[in-house]
This record gives sequence, structure tokens and C-alpha cells, in this order.
Amino acid sequence: MRVGEFCNREVIVIGGDESVKDAAALMRQHHVGDVVLVEEREGRRIPVGIVTDRDLVVEVMVPGLDAESLAVRDILTAPLSTARTDDGLFDALELMRSKAVRRLPVVDADGALAGIITVDDVMGLLTEMMGRLSAVVERQRSREARTRP
Repeated sequence: MRVGEFCNREVIVIGGDESVKDAAALMRQHHVGDVVLVEEREGRRIPVGIVTDRDLVVEVMVPGLDAESLAVRDILTAPLSTARTDDGLFDALELMRSKAVRRLPVVDADGALAGIITVDDVMGLLTEMMGRLSAVVERQRSREARTRP
């Protein structure tokens, strides 16, 4: 299973000069917990950072900073961890675990933004797969009960 098969291709992006308040407004408007900071390079959107709802709370709200005057690039943590579209899903999960992040931008072979994969996405996928496995087991039980006295 490759990350590119399961990542969300609809990524909410923002420029580094935009305000932190703009980032928060985008998250609210699109009902997401992050925005990916991108730079245009040779016609490609290259991810250079990510701002999460948690970043807004920890880096802006708690210290009492002005979200309108603070630029998105000012609260980024570097370096940005990304997954490649052809990476294995479990490799991406291991990267998330080792970096202690819940979201990974996904890039193509040229480094351009292709999507984003989140812990919530993977949990949903695994839950669906477990449901299918459970259905297989139940079918087998039913079949055996009908064929055996």
C-alpha cells in the first residue's frame, strides 16, 4: 500500500507572508487542522512548512502574540517532514511516530505537493480494513454452521 493511493489530494495551502490569522481562518473555513506552507518553484508548489491548530494555540495564543501581525513563516518548525507518493503506508506511519507528528505532506518525485496523509486518515483506513476482515470471518462461520450438523 502506497501513500499516494490513500493521501488526501485536497490540501489547503498558504504562502509564508500570509498572517497567522489568515491561516486560522483557512482552517476554520475548510474544517481542517492544518495548512501547508508552499513556495512556487518552476511552476510547482513545493511544501516548505506546515501550521497546525496546535501550533496556533501553543505558539500564538498562549504567549499572547498578535495573530494578525505575525506571518505564517514565523511560527514554522524546521525541517518539514514529508512522505513520497511511492512510500509504503507503514513507512509513513513509522516516520510520523519517530517525528511525533500527526500529519505529513506528500510529495511527488519532483518534490511538488501531491497531498497530505494524517493519522486520522490512516486510522479510518485501518478501521475499514478490520471491518472487512471481520466480515470474512463471520461469513466463514456462517458457512460452516450451515454445512456442518
